[in-house]
Amino acid sequence: MPVHAASRRPVVGIIGNMSLLNESYPVHAGGTMNSEAVAQVAGCLPLIIPSDPRLVCVEELLNLCDGFLLTGGRPNVHPSEYGEAETPAHGTFERARDAITLPLIRACVDRGQPFLGICRGFQEVNVAMGGTLYPEIRDLPGRMNHRMPPDGTLEEKFALRHLVRFTPGGVFARLMGAEEVMTNTLHGQGINRPGPRIVIDGQAPDGTPEALYVKDAPGFTLSVQWHPEWNAVADPVSRPLFAAFGRAAADWAGRLAGAA
Repeated sequence: MPVHAASRRPVVGIIGNMSLLNESYPVHAGGTMNSEAVAQVAGCLPLIIPSDPRLVCVEELLNLCDGFLLTGGRPNVHPSEYGEAETPAHGTFERARDAITLPLIRACVDRGQPFLGICRGFQEVNVAMGGTLYPEIRDLPGRMNHRMPPDGTLEEKFALRHLVRFTPGGVFARLMGAEEVMTNTLHGQGINRPGPRIVIDGQAPDGTPEALYVKDAPGFTLSVQWHPEWNAVADPVSRPLFAAFGRAAADWAGRLAGAA
């Protein structure tokens, strides 16, 4: 039974991505593993959000949801959002998602409303808070290829591939009970310049930022570059992250109920 099944579960808005079903039918989609992690580990009610400002607005989402899961996605944040020109190296974009997630992140930071950023979501948090991105990590001197393997099963693509080292005594180290963990890696872009309030709390061995939070934010802002939604029920790194996010969403819901 989910942790909060005895009453209304906190609602977590899962940011959806535009996709084509059968290569022709447009859909707003969210990976099954995201919903499973939210429901089975965080103990919350997963709700996929169509991230398109023609359909929803930030104020509505803030009032509807108790927290947000900023998911990964193939399209990247448009470089104009951090003051750079578009190049072929930046890949594809989803401007509608940019228009929802970036102001949503800033509003959540101001309000103390919890969110958990994953992969593209991790990058969105940095951009929303004034940071910049590298278009392609593997092209940088001394960096490894962080992209997922092009072939193989899901198990092979989401396999643990490198260490992440957390700041000793930092937020992530305390949450995980360890200063080093193994993670998967399925991203091409990464943080270049952190935003002024972005604290990089974990890095890959090649120096690529992998874990962050927003300094002095009143709510939960932990975000990671890897994909903790994979095997979240059993993975010793994913489970405490989603459990902590679930507690933050429950706290937010509880405060709203108490104020009603």
